[in-house]
Amino acid sequence: YGRRWLVLLLFSLLAFAQGLVWNTWGPIQNSARQAYGFSSWDIALLVLWGPIGFLPCFAFMWLLDKRGLRVTVLLTSFLMVLGTGLRCIPISDLMLRRRLIHGGQMLNGLAGPTVMNAAPFLSTTWFSADERATATAIASMLSYLGGACAFLVGPLVVPAPNGTSPLLAAESNRAHIKDRIETVLYAEFGVVCLIFSATLAYFPPRPPLPPSVAAASQRLSYPRSFCRLLSNLRFLMIALAYAIPLGVFAGWSGVLDLILTPVHVSQVDAGWIGFWSIVGGCVVGIAMARFADFIRGMLKLILLLLFSGATLSSTWFTLTCLNSITHLPLTTVTLYASCILLGVFLNSSVPIFFELFVETVYPVPEGITCGVVTFLSNMFMGVLLFFLTFYHTELSWFNWCLPGSCLLSLLLILCFRESYDRLYLDVVVSV
Repeated sequence: YGRRWLVLLLFSLLAFAQGLVWNTWGPIQNSARQAYGFSSWDIALLVLWGPIGFLPCFAFMWLLDKRGLRVTVLLTSFLMVLGTGLRCIPISDLMLRRRLIHGGQMLNGLAGPTVMNAAPFLSTTWFSADERATATAIASMLSYLGGACAFLVGPLVVPAPNGTSPLLAAESNRAHIKDRIETVLYAEFGVVCLIFSATLAYFPPRPPLPPSVAAASQRLSYPRSFCRLLSNLRFLMIALAYAIPLGVFAGWSGVLDLILTPVHVSQVDAGWIGFWSIVGGCVVGIAMARFADFIRGMLKLILLLLFSGATLSSTWFTLTCLNSITHLPLTTVTLYASCILLGVFLNSSVPIFFELFVETVYPVPEGITCGVVTFLSNMFMGVLLFFLTFYHTELSWFNWCLPGSCLLSLLLILCFRESYDRLYLDVVVSV
């Protein structure tokens, strides 16, 4: 059905907006401090609301399994409307305004489980076997692209604070920065309202006829699904291979401006580095998924290649930041190259992982499977950000977490024995 592309577009736009709203504050953290009086703890907590929003993850996955895609997506988009609306309430009391902003970020974080986990469910429901990986990649990558656009929009719209201005000029500069931040908040609120209206008008739960044998087959119940997942050693191996490096990288990306400040990288440059690292990962991820649709049964090999590159590029970045010891050249070019390569290798692995998860534990429902692994990933991200609030003056340990987690994941993937139960059902049984 041609309408499958419209459904994919609406879901992808929702995921894009959720990622954009989640990463609003990280790229402009210096400006936000001056405009609203945010502390380092506030900045970290604004990013931390993303992983905190995954605590009720399994409730959303139950809703997806029992009530379908339309009800879950409508609830998710409504939470985003409430969250972005809270951030726009004009109140002069800065303390109350900060609390409203935190409340808005929390509601947007509650939308994360759906936009991060429902992509394989959508692709199985609407797309045939030779398009599933591509649809999963588009739906899952757009959330990352939204986070990347925050690196671009924030620093370009919101000016960096000028700490050398006289008192009166500094107050005028603060008011100007606050006005520009509120412009971004109102624009994001308008975009989310448009997406909610379009989803309310048209977002069917399923096609009239299933596109594949797997889409029409019966899934396991909720309790049996958890028993199957927790007792499957191969799934636990590949889940950790996904959750640890992707959780570390998500937390690292959320405070990239803070990490690059000690090496004298400006807010705008940090924004461009974050933008291109995620955009490159989205483009390569969709290309890799299309390749996986054409040449089936190669998911493990693709992941091995991607994580070999991620380990090398993360080690390069970490050693470059220690140029006083390693004497490697610390330039804008080397920082751009290492960060962009790291983003390309890690972000492009997400849809490949999702497809491998579903294939490994089929017939466990797609939403539950991806819900477990993204919950683990966000827990790793949350723990790192929590430690960052206490050790934000010394960030070299955070950089070393990247190559360590990538190397661990590479070893786990190498030991993993792949299987393709869902693909077997579609190809062999249907024939």
